[in-house]
Amino acid sequence: MALRGPLRRLLRTQLNNTCQSRAHSVAVLGAPFSKGQKRRGVEHGPKAIRDAGLIERLSNLDYPVHDFGDLSFQYLEKDEPYMHVPFPRTVGRANKLLSGAVRNAVGAGHTTIMLGGDHSLAIGSVEGHARQCPDLCLIWVDAHADINTPLTSPSGNLHGQSVAFMLKELQNKMPELPGFSWMKPFLSAKDLVYIGLRDVDPGEYDILKDLGVQYFTMRDIDRLGIQRVMEVTFDHLLSRKQRPIHLSFDIDAMDPSLAPATGTPVNGGLTYREGIWITEEIHNTGLLSVMDLVEVNPDLGASREAVASTASMAVDVIASSLGQTREGGPITQESPHLKFKL
Repeated sequence: MALRGPLRRLLRTQLNNTCQSRAHSVAVLGAPFSKGQKRRGVEHGPKAIRDAGLIERLSNLDYPVHDFGDLSFQYLEKDEPYMHVPFPRTVGRANKLLSGAVRNAVGAGHTTIMLGGDHSLAIGSVEGHARQCPDLCLIWVDAHADINTPLTSPSGNLHGQSVAFMLKELQNKMPELPGFSWMKPFLSAKDLVYIGLRDVDPGEYDILKDLGVQYFTMRDIDRLGIQRVMEVTFDHLLSRKQRPIHLSFDIDAMDPSLAPATGTPVNGGLTYREGIWITEEIHNTGLLSVMDLVEVNPDLGASREAVASTASMAVDVIASSLGQTREGGPITQESPHLKFKL
């Protein structure tokens, strides 16, 4: 039965209040999952980020931090590829579980931090967020566009197709994968901005152009500067109305000299200053609602130092998105990147 009149307005008001009440508390959700790609180790990302001092760092901010631990994912013994997409049922089931967890955390009034795991997890993270805040916008910081479909993807890996599941404009181009019957596309292309692209597949490039998606490559960042990139991003997403921001941050957006322990590193990435500028500016809007930090893979670090550098970079990115400033701010603990990299 359709909701009408005062009840519908009341529920809409309650939903809007939930989405607009940000940063009074922080929820951390771990998602130790790797089946969106073929390289093992990324399931250890949440532990590596916590071990690098995430909770201690966030606890020095001005609001309570609730670490809800890690989700427990079931891996199907028999999950045959569909077309050339590996583990579709396992990835679909994991994202359904994550969607519910993010939805509940946002509904409880928390600014939510999701620790991956591979970037296929953004399907569930953004979908769960959108169930609470249907007018959200998405900022995707990544070396890759992750907007392939099963028909365009060279590898079939679902961590490279996450955005395609979300976009309404691609609904007719996405085959019905087993494991994903629980979700429907929910995001318009105009509500998405990419920052940091430098490894885009030909099929993805065609999709970006056909849909008119706003994106900034590393060449654009070199040309315009990161300050102007963020100004254009906010003008594109927020000029019509203030609304919740979902930030999906792949650690491979950073240059591999800063974050080497990741599955698909690409040279020429964001500098430390550029990456932190992005998250500081998003924090300054007061609209950050959910953040994903994904693709930290401790098994791929060439040394302990490489793993520590990558995990520390992830902590810095998360902390700055929640209010840590390079001037010191409320944080008393000194970041190793601030000490040695600037």
